[in-house]
Amino acid sequence: MTLIRPATKAADASGTSRRAATARAAAVLALVALAALIPLLGPSAALHGTGEAAAPGVGGIALLRTVLFTAICVPVGEVFVNRLADRIPEAPAELPRSWSLYAAAAGFLAALGLASVVATGNLVPHSLTQIDVGGLYRTRDGSLALLEVNAFLVTGLCALSRRPSTQMWPLAVVIVAEALRAHPTTENSPLVGSGLTLVHLVCGALWVGTLLHALRTLRRWRSTEAGAALLGLYARVAAVLLAGVTATGLCSTLRRMPADTVLHQLTTTAYGRTLLAKVILVAAVALLALWARIRLSRAPDPLTACAPARAEVAVLGVVVVVSGLLTALPLPIRWS
Repeated sequence: MTLIRPATKAADASGTSRRAATARAAAVLALVALAALIPLLGPSAALHGTGEAAAPGVGGIALLRTVLFTAICVPVGEVFVNRLADRIPEAPAELPRSWSLYAAAAGFLAALGLASVVATGNLVPHSLTQIDVGGLYRTRDGSLALLEVNAFLVTGLCALSRRPSTQMWPLAVVIVAEALRAHPTTENSPLVGSGLTLVHLVCGALWVGTLLHALRTLRRWRSTEAGAALLGLYARVAAVLLAGVTATGLCSTLRRMPADTVLHQLTTTAYGRTLLAKVILVAAVALLALWARIRLSRAPDPLTACAPARAEVAVLGVVVVVSGLLTALPLPIRWS
């Protein structure tokens, strides 16, 4: 009997571990399903009572942009966290499995879907015959859409290479293309707007992706000291990223909604309502980050900071979804 008990305990522990993993997977799938409802159902809620009209297929476009933004965050975070881990003495060599290839594939499909919309004159195509691929080369938006498709394809090839950090170059191309797309040449000072969006996207992608991969890494590591060191390095970077996101977001808002009309448009336009929801979510993220920082510096076990950090990354995921919705809604009227 004494020989059977250890085996029984090991089997029970293994079964418990499998059940916990299944429960976590089910929870993640449920959260993803709920998040997908935001871009699909959000436009009608945001537009209700505003008198504004959305472009055809706005829900699908918002969902595609959410996938595209997520596909940027994941590999950026992996590369950055791996570099932070290299700075920690005696850090465990074990790292979580990379999601970069899956992210590149998802980004490629999302960029392809968005390019097909551009190829039909910003209408949702109902058949392949409606898609004018050659027309993409003749317009600015079409060229940028093709650039994003090709950049994600290169990102996937880099993820398969021996130097996955080279993914940063094609991803930088995607970010620049998104910044240019968001500010057409007919806009006042489009390069200023593109510059603000560029910094906003870089800071946001680093913030979301780095925290996600840092938490995945901590689940692999057994060392409390190394885990606390990694969280400490992330916390210092996150403060700068939060400042960058806040400053560029505020400047971009004032460019599209002058200061004397902001409060009115935040409640009477679809863009303003969605932006207000994003601001509230970012404020909640900042509070969770502060809570995690306090636990990291004052709690007897620094890794108890992981609890608020997990909540933080979940809310950040919602912020990404709301950002995708924001890019698909009609821009507010700029009253002079």
